[in-house]
Amino acid sequence: MINLPSGILMSIMAASCLINSGCTTAQSNNVPGTSQSSNAPGTTHDTTAQNTRPGNKWIKLFNGKDLKDWTVKINHHEAGENFGNTFRVEDGIIKVRYDQYNAFNEQYGHLYYNQPFSHFHLVVEYRITGEWKTDAPGYTIRNSGIMYHSQDPRTMLKDQDWPISVECQLLAALDDGQPRPTGNMCSPGTDVVYNGKIDDRHCIESTSKTYKVDEWVRAELIVLGDSLITHIINGDTVLRYSKPQIGGGVVNNYDEAIKIDKTPLTEGFIALQSEGQPVDFRKIELLNLEE
Repeated sequence: MINLPSGILMSIMAASCLINSGCTTAQSNNVPGTSQSSNAPGTTHDTTAQNTRPGNKWIKLFNGKDLKDWTVKINHHEAGENFGNTFRVEDGIIKVRYDQYNAFNEQYGHLYYNQPFSHFHLVVEYRITGEWKTDAPGYTIRNSGIMYHSQDPRTMLKDQDWPISVECQLLAALDDGQPRPTGNMCSPGTDVVYNGKIDDRHCIESTSKTYKVDEWVRAELIVLGDSLITHIINGDTVLRYSKPQIGGGVVNNYDEAIKIDKTPLTEGFIALQSEGQPVDFRKIELLNLEE
């Protein structure tokens, strides 16, 4: 049984109208927990995060001390090998660092929580920090991510670069002063439905503001199995889409028995990303909506 607090339920109703174009603007604007929609479909200022807290049991995925409930998988290494101490805990923070690397060598990494989830509300506080590793690909500068509905890291081949998953992409401002939203959706080995149809773009931008380096940001995901997904940044709902499924490209050197295109993604693992940019994660909490 799915246990949806009222704030989430109202938000889902509004989002479903927007995604499926089945409700008028007036109807969507009158849903409790939302305010006037922005000029991008599926985005509002949302109080869902506050509405889900009272009376519900949040799980601390990160205990603030160690990584005993997590598994590392880094490209070119076996699952469980934390090459270069990439993921470490210091001062109650999960830190992603590369000071023990020589060359980056496409050693993209992910830190997986050991339990899969299907319907959940996830809260992660992060900050992009430090010096980018200059021999990493250019797109990775001030870039990290939260993966969800990921394949089990133990099913990844040694030289598989990315997990088959959906990503909430985390970005910080560049020095050019141009807008650079965070909380975007990227799709390694997957597809999603956006604005009523499969969107074949690898990444879909959110409507978030741009955040600076060393600025703590609160990212939230509300994931309802293989139906509706909502991205929230610092209290603002910045992106909604639906029907995540296996498909698309980007992932390389995977087990072909795992990547069966058009398979709905109903559940999977949550992971934090390393791809050449130092990043810190502190609060990582989850509300299981199936309990």
